[in-house]
Amino acid sequence: MSSDSVTMEELQPGSVVDTRYWHKIDGERIQCDLCPRYCKLKEGQRGLCFVRANLGGKIVLTSYGRSSGYCVDPIEKKPLNHFLPGTPVLSFGTAGCNLACKFCQNWDISKSREIDTLADAASPETIARAAEQLGCRSVAYTYNDPVIFHEYAIDVARACRERGIKSVAVTAGYVCEEPRREFYQWMDAANVDLKGFSEEFYHKLTGGHLQPVLDTLLYLKKETDVWVELTTLLIPGWNDSDEEIEAMTRWVVKELGPEVPMHFTAFHPDYKMLDVPPTPTATLTRAREIARKNGVRYAYTGNVHDKAGESTYCHACGQCLIGRDWYLLSDWNLDAHGNCNRCGTRCAGVFEAQHGEWGAKRQPVRLADYL
Repeated sequence: MSSDSVTMEELQPGSVVDTRYWHKIDGERIQCDLCPRYCKLKEGQRGLCFVRANLGGKIVLTSYGRSSGYCVDPIEKKPLNHFLPGTPVLSFGTAGCNLACKFCQNWDISKSREIDTLADAASPETIARAAEQLGCRSVAYTYNDPVIFHEYAIDVARACRERGIKSVAVTAGYVCEEPRREFYQWMDAANVDLKGFSEEFYHKLTGGHLQPVLDTLLYLKKETDVWVELTTLLIPGWNDSDEEIEAMTRWVVKELGPEVPMHFTAFHPDYKMLDVPPTPTATLTRAREIARKNGVRYAYTGNVHDKAGESTYCHACGQCLIGRDWYLLSDWNLDAHGNCNRCGTRCAGVFEAQHGEWGAKRQPVRLADYL
């Protein structure tokens, strides 16, 4: 729990909305029940996430309708390799985070304690309209975890669904059961950071716990139709041992199934872990090999240039189904139904008859142009 305090006068007009997931625990404090951190807040205090606070004897979201910026990205950057490949996605986030990862690769946004980070503003309808006019097939809630701006993300997803635009959550999966159910009924795809596979790793390096993340993954696969991919940032000396990768990949195949894609990505020194070296490409390749040996059909390397490790192969005949060179698609060997055009085996994912042509472009967007 943070001891930071906030008053109404400090907040942007219209940025505060009531929330549902909280309860009073004594005469002075309220417990936020959105995530397993369970921040217990006195009047005026913010939670660790920075954007939820006790104001007026209730938990409110203080960043509704405000963002750290909007950008059209390739969907592969999320990373999602099996969800509408080659298409553009309108991406945005807010400020703050409900974990405290010492290795955060996006700390300037997710660890921000400044309302000034939220420089751009847009209603849910404006975001949906902008995505439609920009030709985006989806909107991604990313840069920081959408769990903490739950109400805003759901309203945006609802507006997008009315226009036939899909919603993508890029998340650590650290959320409680009831809000989890409400949130994911509006999501079409999710990339979940499975940051490690030990309680020690989560406790020491994220300030959280492993089991709630596993619970989210089990819920997504067993009780929803959300397309799920996993990402693990491999940090030298912390979560990159053969033993941990063996345990993680076996759990994924047993509990989630062999068709869930896994992305093993490279760490670079950042935030509070500047003394740890970058991840060698060989480590990523080894993790990919372990995953495939244990039955993961779609295992990838990321944050390095590795065309073989970025591409998708048929698990039955071995043909390259989707070739990737960074974010550029170089091969496409799927038929109109998402089957291998050599042997007819289905490739798991959400595909259209033709892949997108967005490529590697990154296009910042001013939402004021779409009001």
